[in-house]
Amino acid sequence: MRILVAEDHRRLANAVAEGLRREGMAVDVAYDGADALAHVALLRYDVVVLDRDLPRVHGDDVCRTLIAEHGATRVLMLTAASTIRDRIEGLGLGADDYLTKPFDFDELVARVRALARRSTPALPPTFVHGDLRLDPARRIAVRGQVPLSLTPKEFAVLECLLAAQGRVVSAEELLQRVWDEAANPFTTTVKTTIGRLRGKLGEPPLIETVREGGYRI
Repeated sequence: MRILVAEDHRRLANAVAEGLRREGMAVDVAYDGADALAHVALLRYDVVVLDRDLPRVHGDDVCRTLIAEHGATRVLMLTAASTIRDRIEGLGLGADDYLTKPFDFDELVARVRALARRSTPALPPTFVHGDLRLDPARRIAVRGQVPLSLTPKEFAVLECLLAAQGRVVSAEELLQRVWDEAANPFTTTVKTTIGRLRGKLGEPPLIETVREGGYRI
C-alpha cells in the first residue's frame, strides 16, 4: 500500500514515515499543504495521514480537495486538538478517521491498515493460493506447514501479486506500490526482490515472469 504523511513537524513526519516503512508500506512525506496536494496530483495513495494545521495550504483545504478529487483515497486526520467539537469538525470535512496527538504508534498503524482496506475493492482477509497462505493483518506467510521469513518488502510484493488474482503486475507498478519516491526507478530493486522471494517460496515455483509484462502468481 502507498501512504502519504503530510505533517509540518519534520521529526514527527519522518519518524511516522520510517515506522510505517518498517511495516512494509511505501511512504512519501510532505511538509506542507501545497506539497501534499502536489503529491496527490501525481500519485494515487491508499491513505493520507494528514495533519490538520499544515502551513501554506491548511489541512482542512487539503482534506476538501482529497474528498472532491481523489475519492478512493482515505484520510486519517491528525491534530493536537482533542475536544469533541474539533473531532466533529474534522470528520465533517470528510476525513475518514481522526487521531489526536500524542498518539500510540501501534494504533496509528492499525487505523492506516483499516483505511487502506477500504480504499481498494474488497479482498479476502487471508490470501490462499495452493499451499501458500498469507495473512496481511498478522504479517504471516506460510507455504505448506513452513513459516516464511520475509522482509517487509518481500511480504509487500507477495501481497501485491496475490491481490492481483492472476493479473500481470508490471515492475513499474510494484515499484510504485511497494517502494516510495526515494526509490530509483532505474535500479534492479524489483528484480532482486523477486529473486529473493522466489528462493524463499521454494518449489514448485509460484511466481511467473511474463516477458515485457511483469510478474504474476
